[in-house]
Amino acid sequence: MSTSTPIRPELREWILATTRAGHGLPAVLRLMEENGYNPRQSRSIVAEVLKVPLAALHATTQHAAAKAPQGMRTKHPEAPEVIVDGHTIGVSLSVDAPTLRVLDGILSEQECTDLIELARPRLQRTLTVDTDGRYQVDQRRTSEGTFFAINELPLIGLIEQRLSRLLEIPVDHGEGLQILHYLPGQEYEPHYDWFDPELPSFGPMTKWGGQRIASVVMYLNSPEQGGGTAFPGIGLTITARRGSAVYFAYEGGDRTSLHAGLPVIRGEKWIATKWLRERPFRNRRMA
Repeated sequence: MSTSTPIRPELREWILATTRAGHGLPAVLRLMEENGYNPRQSRSIVAEVLKVPLAALHATTQHAAAKAPQGMRTKHPEAPEVIVDGHTIGVSLSVDAPTLRVLDGILSEQECTDLIELARPRLQRTLTVDTDGRYQVDQRRTSEGTFFAINELPLIGLIEQRLSRLLEIPVDHGEGLQILHYLPGQEYEPHYDWFDPELPSFGPMTKWGGQRIASVVMYLNSPEQGGGTAFPGIGLTITARRGSAVYFAYEGGDRTSLHAGLPVIRGEKWIATKWLRERPFRNRRMA
Protein backbone atom coordinates (compact mmCIF):
# COMPACT_ATOMS: atom_id res chain seq x y z
CA MET A 1 0.00 0.00 0.00
CA SER A 2 1.40 3.42 -0.98
CA THR A 3 1.95 5.96 1.77
CA SER A 4 3.08 8.82 -0.49
CA THR A 5 1.30 12.18 -0.34
CA PRO A 6 -1.12 12.79 -3.25
CA ILE A 7 0.41 15.25 -5.72
CA ARG A 8 -1.82 17.63 -7.67
CA PRO A 9 -1.55 17.10 -11.46
CA GLU A 10 -0.72 20.78 -12.07
CA LEU A 11 2.14 20.65 -9.53
CA ARG A 12 3.48 17.46 -11.10
CA GLU A 13 3.41 19.10 -14.55
CA TRP A 14 5.09 22.26 -13.22
CA ILE A 15 7.97 20.25 -11.72
CA LEU A 16 8.48 18.34 -14.96
CA ALA A 17 8.29 21.50 -17.10
CA THR A 18 10.65 23.43 -14.82
CA THR A 19 13.31 20.74 -14.84
CA ARG A 20 12.97 20.28 -18.63
CA ALA A 21 13.58 24.02 -18.98
CA GLY A 22 17.01 23.55 -17.42
CA HIS A 23 16.41 24.46 -13.78
CA GLY A 24 18.33 22.32 -11.30
CA LEU A 25 16.83 20.51 -8.34
CA PRO A 26 17.95 23.16 -5.80
CA ALA A 27 16.16 25.85 -7.83
CA VAL A 28 12.96 23.78 -8.05
CA LEU A 29 13.00 23.16 -4.30
CA ARG A 30 13.69 26.82 -3.56
CA LEU A 31 10.76 27.93 -5.72
CA MET A 32 8.45 25.47 -3.98
CA GLU A 33 9.53 26.68 -0.55
CA GLU A 34 8.96 30.30 -1.60
CA ASN A 35 5.41 29.28 -2.44
CA GLY A 36 4.67 27.78 0.95
CA TYR A 37 5.90 24.18 0.82
CA ASN A 38 8.10 23.14 3.72
CA PRO A 39 11.53 21.70 2.80
CA ARG A 40 10.75 18.11 3.78
CA GLN A 41 7.49 18.12 1.83
CA SER A 42 9.20 19.68 -1.20
CA ARG A 43 11.93 17.03 -1.29
CA SER A 44 9.41 14.18 -1.01
CA ILE A 45 7.24 15.56 -3.83
CA VAL A 46 10.17 16.21 -6.18
CA ALA A 47 11.64 12.77 -5.48
CA GLU A 48 8.29 11.14 -6.29
CA VAL A 49 7.69 13.11 -9.50
CA LEU A 50 11.21 12.69 -10.88
CA LYS A 51 11.65 9.13 -9.58
CA VAL A 52 14.81 10.14 -7.73
CA PRO A 53 15.73 8.36 -4.45
CA LEU A 54 15.31 10.72 -1.52
CA ALA A 55 18.86 10.04 -0.35
CA ALA A 56 20.27 11.01 -3.74
CA LEU A 57 18.12 14.14 -3.85
CA HIS A 58 19.29 15.15 -0.39
CA ALA A 59 22.94 14.62 -1.33
CA THR A 60 22.52 16.72 -4.49
CA THR A 61 20.92 19.64 -2.68
CA GLN A 62 23.41 19.50 0.20
CA HIS A 63 26.30 19.64 -2.27
CA ALA A 64 24.71 22.62 -4.05
CA ALA A 65 24.17 24.38 -0.74
CA ALA A 66 27.80 23.88 0.21
CA LYS A 67 28.92 25.42 -3.07
CA ALA A 68 26.44 28.30 -2.98
CA PRO A 69 27.80 31.62 -1.71
CA GLN A 70 26.54 32.55 1.73
CA GLY A 71 25.04 35.89 2.54
CA MET A 72 26.82 38.41 4.73
CA ARG A 73 27.80 37.78 8.34
CA THR A 74 28.44 40.30 11.08
CA LYS A 75 31.85 41.13 12.52
CA HIS A 76 32.02 40.33 16.23
CA PRO A 77 33.18 43.27 18.39
CA GLU A 78 36.43 42.58 20.22
CA ALA A 79 37.43 43.56 23.77
CA PRO A 80 38.23 45.83 25.42
CA GLU A 81 36.34 48.46 23.42
CA VAL A 82 35.32 49.64 19.98
CA ILE A 83 35.04 53.30 18.96
CA VAL A 84 32.37 54.10 16.38
CA ASP A 85 32.16 57.70 15.15
CA GLY A 86 33.63 58.92 18.41
CA HIS A 87 31.24 56.79 20.50
CA THR A 88 33.10 54.36 22.79
CA ILE A 89 31.46 50.95 23.27
CA GLY A 90 32.96 48.65 25.89
CA VAL A 91 33.07 44.87 25.39
CA SER A 92 32.79 43.52 28.94
CA LEU A 93 32.01 39.86 28.19
CA SER A 94 32.87 37.58 25.28
CA VAL A 95 31.56 34.03 24.75
CA ASP A 96 32.50 31.72 21.88
CA ALA A 97 29.49 29.36 21.85
CA PRO A 98 27.14 30.96 21.22
CA THR A 99 29.05 33.89 19.75
CA LEU A 100 28.04 36.54 22.27
CA ARG A 101 29.24 39.96 23.45
CA VAL A 102 28.02 42.25 26.22
CA LEU A 103 28.32 45.82 24.95
CA ASP A 104 28.51 48.65 27.47
CA GLY A 105 27.53 52.20 26.60
CA ILE A 106 26.08 51.37 23.22
CA LEU A 107 23.35 53.96 23.91
CA SER A 108 23.57 57.18 25.90
CA GLU A 109 21.20 57.99 28.76
CA GLN A 110 19.43 60.55 26.59
CA GLU A 111 19.07 58.14 23.68
CA CYS A 112 17.48 55.57 26.00
CA THR A 113 15.02 58.15 27.33
CA ASP A 114 14.14 59.42 23.87
CA LEU A 115 13.52 55.91 22.47
CA ILE A 116 11.13 55.11 25.32
CA GLU A 117 9.17 58.31 24.81
CA LEU A 118 9.00 57.82 21.03
CA ALA A 119 7.68 54.28 21.48
CA ARG A 120 5.26 54.80 24.38
CA PRO A 121 2.25 56.12 22.39
CA ARG A 122 2.65 53.39 19.73
CA LEU A 123 2.71 50.29 21.96
CA GLN A 124 0.56 47.28 21.11
CA ARG A 125 0.48 43.66 22.28
CA THR A 126 3.56 41.94 20.84
CA LEU A 127 2.90 39.19 18.30
CA THR A 128 4.93 36.19 17.20
CA VAL A 129 4.92 34.20 13.95
CA ASP A 130 3.27 30.75 13.94
CA THR A 131 4.57 27.71 12.04
CA ASP A 132 2.64 28.75 8.92
CA GLY A 133 4.02 32.31 8.87
CA ARG A 134 0.93 34.03 10.32
CA TYR A 135 1.06 36.55 13.16
CA GLN A 136 -0.43 35.44 16.45
CA VAL A 137 -0.83 36.37 20.09
CA ASP A 138 1.48 33.99 21.96
CA GLN A 139 1.27 33.36 25.69
CA ARG A 140 5.04 32.77 25.75
CA ARG A 141 5.56 36.45 24.91
CA THR A 142 3.57 38.86 27.07
CA SER A 143 5.12 42.25 26.35
CA GLU A 144 3.88 45.26 24.41
CA GLY A 145 5.91 46.70 21.56
CA THR A 146 6.22 48.70 18.38
CA PHE A 147 8.44 48.82 15.28
CA PHE A 148 10.23 51.77 13.72
CA ALA A 149 10.98 51.58 10.01
CA ILE A 150 14.57 51.91 8.83
CA ASN A 151 15.65 55.56 9.20
CA GLU A 152 12.10 56.54 10.17
CA LEU A 153 13.36 59.24 12.55
CA PRO A 154 16.78 60.91 13.00
CA LEU A 155 17.47 59.05 16.26
CA ILE A 156 16.50 55.70 14.69
CA GLY A 157 18.82 56.38 11.75
CA LEU A 158 21.68 57.34 14.07
CA ILE A 159 21.42 54.10 16.05
CA GLU A 160 21.14 52.01 12.87
CA GLN A 161 24.31 53.60 11.49
CA ARG A 162 26.13 52.96 14.77
CA LEU A 163 25.19 49.27 14.70
CA SER A 164 26.07 49.03 11.01
CA ARG A 165 29.58 50.36 11.59
CA LEU A 166 30.09 48.38 14.80
CA LEU A 167 29.14 45.07 13.17
CA GLU A 168 30.34 45.93 9.65
CA ILE A 169 27.07 45.11 7.93
CA PRO A 170 24.93 47.47 5.80
CA VAL A 171 21.93 49.16 7.40
CA ASP A 172 19.58 47.54 4.88
CA HIS A 173 20.40 44.09 6.30
CA GLY A 174 18.51 45.02 9.46
CA GLU A 175 14.85 44.61 10.26
CA GLY A 176 13.06 47.61 11.71
CA LEU A 177 14.03 48.51 15.27
CA GLN A 178 11.57 46.98 17.73
CA ILE A 179 10.92 48.59 21.13
CA LEU A 180 9.45 46.30 23.80
CA HIS A 181 7.94 47.10 27.20
CA TYR A 182 7.60 44.52 30.00
CA LEU A 183 5.71 44.96 33.30
CA PRO A 184 6.08 42.74 36.40
CA GLY A 185 5.44 39.09 35.51
CA GLN A 186 5.84 39.62 31.77
CA GLU A 187 8.50 37.64 29.91
CA TYR A 188 9.53 35.95 26.67
CA GLU A 189 10.06 32.22 27.22
CA PRO A 190 13.08 30.37 25.71
CA HIS A 191 13.19 30.62 21.92
CA TYR A 192 15.47 30.99 18.90
CA ASP A 193 15.64 34.07 16.68
CA TRP A 194 16.60 32.13 13.52
CA PHE A 195 13.91 30.62 11.30
CA ASP A 196 13.53 26.85 11.29
CA PRO A 197 13.93 25.47 7.73
CA GLU A 198 11.74 22.50 8.64
CA LEU A 199 8.66 24.67 9.29
CA PRO A 200 6.18 25.87 6.63
CA SER A 201 6.85 29.46 7.74
CA PHE A 202 10.50 29.27 6.62
CA GLY A 203 9.86 30.26 3.00
CA PRO A 204 7.69 33.33 3.74
CA MET A 205 9.92 34.47 6.61
CA THR A 206 13.19 34.29 4.62
CA LYS A 207 11.87 35.44 1.25
CA TRP A 208 12.75 39.11 1.80
CA GLY A 209 16.24 38.93 3.27
CA GLY A 210 17.25 35.37 3.94
CA GLN A 211 17.99 33.89 7.34
CA ARG A 212 18.51 35.93 10.49
CA ILE A 213 22.19 35.90 11.45
CA ALA A 214 22.46 38.04 14.61
CA SER A 215 20.48 39.87 17.27
CA VAL A 216 21.21 42.96 19.35
CA VAL A 217 19.12 43.51 22.49
CA MET A 218 19.67 47.01 23.89
CA TYR A 219 18.49 47.82 27.41
CA LEU A 220 16.77 51.20 27.71
CA ASN A 221 16.38 51.07 31.50
CA SER A 222 17.49 49.02 34.50
CA PRO A 223 14.60 47.05 36.05
CA GLU A 224 14.52 47.05 39.84
CA GLN A 225 14.64 43.24 39.82
CA GLY A 226 14.54 40.58 37.11
CA GLY A 227 14.21 41.10 33.38
CA GLY A 228 17.62 39.83 32.32
CA THR A 229 18.36 37.85 29.15
CA ALA A 230 19.09 34.17 29.88
CA PHE A 231 21.01 31.68 27.76
CA PRO A 232 19.97 28.44 29.51
CA GLY A 233 22.20 26.18 27.44
CA ILE A 234 25.33 27.75 28.94
CA GLY A 235 23.90 28.84 32.29
CA LEU A 236 24.39 32.55 31.56
CA THR A 237 22.12 35.50 32.40
CA ILE A 238 22.87 39.00 31.15
CA THR A 239 21.73 41.71 33.57
CA ALA A 240 19.55 44.39 31.99
CA ARG A 241 21.47 47.64 32.52
CA ARG A 242 20.47 50.94 30.95
CA GLY A 243 22.56 51.78 27.88
CA SER A 244 24.15 48.32 27.54
CA ALA A 245 23.31 45.51 25.11
CA VAL A 246 23.80 41.84 24.42
CA TYR A 247 24.83 40.92 20.87
CA PHE A 248 24.77 37.31 19.71
CA ALA A 249 25.32 35.76 16.29
CA TYR A 250 24.19 32.38 14.98
CA GLU A 251 23.53 30.19 11.97
CA GLY A 252 20.15 28.59 11.32
CA GLY A 253 19.85 25.54 13.55
CA ASP A 254 22.30 26.83 16.18
CA ARG A 255 20.86 25.37 19.38
CA THR A 256 23.35 27.20 21.59
CA SER A 257 21.57 30.49 20.80
CA LEU A 258 18.48 29.50 22.82
CA HIS A 259 17.59 32.51 24.97
CA ALA A 260 14.80 34.00 27.04
CA GLY A 261 13.64 37.35 28.35
CA LEU A 262 13.28 36.58 32.05
CA PRO A 263 10.22 37.82 33.95
CA VAL A 264 10.35 41.29 35.43
CA ILE A 265 9.94 40.92 39.21
CA ARG A 266 9.90 44.58 40.25
CA GLY A 267 9.75 47.73 38.17
CA GLU A 268 9.54 47.61 34.36
CA LYS A 269 11.80 46.78 31.43
CA TRP A 270 12.28 48.59 28.14
CA ILE A 271 14.46 47.14 25.38
CA ALA A 272 15.25 47.91 21.74
CA THR A 273 15.88 44.85 19.56
CA LYS A 274 17.58 44.75 16.17
CA TRP A 275 17.58 41.56 14.09
CA LEU A 276 20.04 41.28 11.22
CA ARG A 277 19.71 39.30 7.97
CA GLU A 278 22.19 37.67 5.62
CA ARG A 279 20.87 39.70 2.67
CA PRO A 280 19.18 43.10 2.27
CA PHE A 281 15.84 43.02 4.05
CA ARG A 282 12.72 44.16 2.25
CA ASN A 283 10.21 45.86 4.50
CA ARG A 284 8.03 43.22 6.11
CA ARG A 285 7.12 43.25 9.78
CA MET A 286 8.64 40.40 11.79
CA ALA A 287 8.26 39.10 15.33
